[in-house]
Amino acid sequence: MHLPHEPLPSPSLACILSNSLVLRQIAPYLPTASLFALAATSKYLRQLVHEAPDVIRHLDLSTVKSAIVSYEPLDSGGISWRAERMDESLTEDEFYSGPLRGIFSKLERRHMLRNVHTMVLDGLSVPADLVREIIAEDRFNVRILSIRETKHLNERKLQQVLRYAVRPSRPAGTPRIKGIYLFGPRDPAPAPNTPVEKKKSRQSSPARGVTSSQGAQIGAEWNQKSSSALNAALAKTDDKWYQSSGKMIAKRPSSDWAETLKACEGIIAFDAVLCRGPRHDPTTAFVQDPSTPSLPHPASYLNPAVATVALGPAGCEACHSCPESPAVFGLTPSSWLPLLSPVPLHSSSIRAAQMPRTLDGSKAPPLYVRCEDCLKGRWCERCHKWWGEDCYTGSTVAQRTELQQTEFMEDVESNGAKCVVPKQTTKVHMGLCVESCLVGEMEAGAGSNGMWG
Repeated sequence: MHLPHEPLPSPSLACILSNSLVLRQIAPYLPTASLFALAATSKYLRQLVHEAPDVIRHLDLSTVKSAIVSYEPLDSGGISWRAERMDESLTEDEFYSGPLRGIFSKLERRHMLRNVHTMVLDGLSVPADLVREIIAEDRFNVRILSIRETKHLNERKLQQVLRYAVRPSRPAGTPRIKGIYLFGPRDPAPAPNTPVEKKKSRQSSPARGVTSSQGAQIGAEWNQKSSSALNAALAKTDDKWYQSSGKMIAKRPSSDWAETLKACEGIIAFDAVLCRGPRHDPTTAFVQDPSTPSLPHPASYLNPAVATVALGPAGCEACHSCPESPAVFGLTPSSWLPLLSPVPLHSSSIRAAQMPRTLDGSKAPPLYVRCEDCLKGRWCERCHKWWGEDCYTGSTVAQRTELQQTEFMEDVESNGAKCVVPKQTTKVHMGLCVESCLVGEMEAGAGSNGMWG
């Protein structure tokens, strides 16, 4: 006798989350507040959330309201300071780090703080003393820390903390932290507005000219999307560091940060790397050019600097490489590679944070990055073409116009001197490549009373 199929009972949420593999994959996608709200629904889920080590492995506090400091600055008359009952010995750093310290204390009492391997504190008030505790104290076990766009962070004090953490006399196995996101922008949050709210906001906003019209805004948005899609297709990856993205860091890091990154090299990775251009190597920058002994060498020495410009995977426009050789994931030292955004969800290893995600599953593209000083006069800020030192010397003679170079050569030959200076055409002028972008700019401005009118 044939019995009809009986539907299987639907598994409960507790049954699904009891599988450690499923829980490990789902937990990083849930906000921290949602995890603890889930734990409050039943004793079993509370035990699961509080005791499973993988639940809070990735801790993102950037969206937690209780972690945000809503007080006014301490030196604005002392009104808000006196409104709170505080100890007179409380320092400013302790004041601003209070919310995060409170969260850490609660997690420590529940024996959960040691399970956090990736911590995201973007946009919060994170003084340098709090970073020192996360790096140095045994109650923390953080491997990757994100402190992008944080407030009340003393950079000079943070540099001292990092240099002390990587000192040669440090204890074995320290520091536990292996990667810090600091220089780049924080990951964009999902837009909270619904389409209806967006429509209302557009209708209520006053007109501010042609560029603020709906058609112009849509056109600019599509142009940006088209440009991003083209860069991703050429580089075969969505990672901005591997595309022709131009300037990657809005605020140029100081020379002190370059020295700090140099001290942390091979110990702590960052979302930026040192520029490896030949002008930063004293063994090559001070060598006299044998072909032009009477002229200064074009590659004068530059102090260590943080690479801030992403040049794309094509390399030099002439040789499609670079004098220092590009960085390649899996082949070159990991200290040549930056940490990539967003912060990895399911892993706390530097390899996972540095691995570029290709669109077609192919091998990782080469990484070409430089500082702005290395690219002066050899990088087009519009089309992002650039020329390496081996293909374009950029000497004092090469910076002259073609007519000035001709007059110089005639003067040298009339004096009976041997012609040793090769005639070169200027590749980049005023930040634009002479071959295409500068010509287009001049043609667009000619006769319009503009820059070239």
